[in-house]
Amino acid sequence: MSTSTPSPAKVYGPPLSTAVSRVLACLLEKHVPFQVINVDLLKREHKSPQYIKLQPFGQVPFFQDETISLFESRAICRYISLKYANKGNTKLYGTNPLEKASIEQWLEAESQSFNQPTLTLMFQLAYAPQVNIPQDEGLIKQNLEKLVKVLDVYNKRLAESKYLAGDEFTLADLSHLPNSMYLVTRTELKELFMSKDNVGRWLEEISGRESWKKVVEMQNSPPS
Repeated sequence: MSTSTPSPAKVYGPPLSTAVSRVLACLLEKHVPFQVINVDLLKREHKSPQYIKLQPFGQVPFFQDETISLFESRAICRYISLKYANKGNTKLYGTNPLEKASIEQWLEAESQSFNQPTLTLMFQLAYAPQVNIPQDEGLIKQNLEKLVKVLDVYNKRLAESKYLAGDEFTLADLSHLPNSMYLVTRTELKELFMSKDNVGRWLEEISGRESWKKVVEMQNSPPS
């Protein structure tokens, strides 16, 4: 008796979105088949009544896998890593309680300390000039100072271990890729990251992973 092949997971949102690219990188690390369903943010499709029925906050990504639906990129990545624990990169979310706790520790650092200043800088340095919004120099200075403090902590940690949560690439590292690489490739902040030897070494290594290279290819391809 033949069994039907499960449908690929569906990711709603453009790969250029940092939150969407976080999920795509995770799926690629875990070798999970998926389909990207583009949501045009410029046309505000994420605020349409049809999309709001899927994602009540009108944000990307929205994720479907068989009968389940999820939003919030970090929660989606945790789900993927647990459901497909034995596929692809089996170390992505740790293999014992201590490893998982260490990964969670740095995931929290990313979401609580790293994400806010990097998002603000992404908006002020890259997006605002494109849409003729005046840059707020005070806000830029304030968030640069916050980011420097975070990167100093990371630099010290990465002097002690190859990756943030230890000697294996994990979700803790993956979750930092989207915002870091946006700032490195689309603003003049590359030197800020690379001037910190351990952070620079770490970022070059994690951005060279095949999973992230494929995400970048998707970001540079026109939406289907």
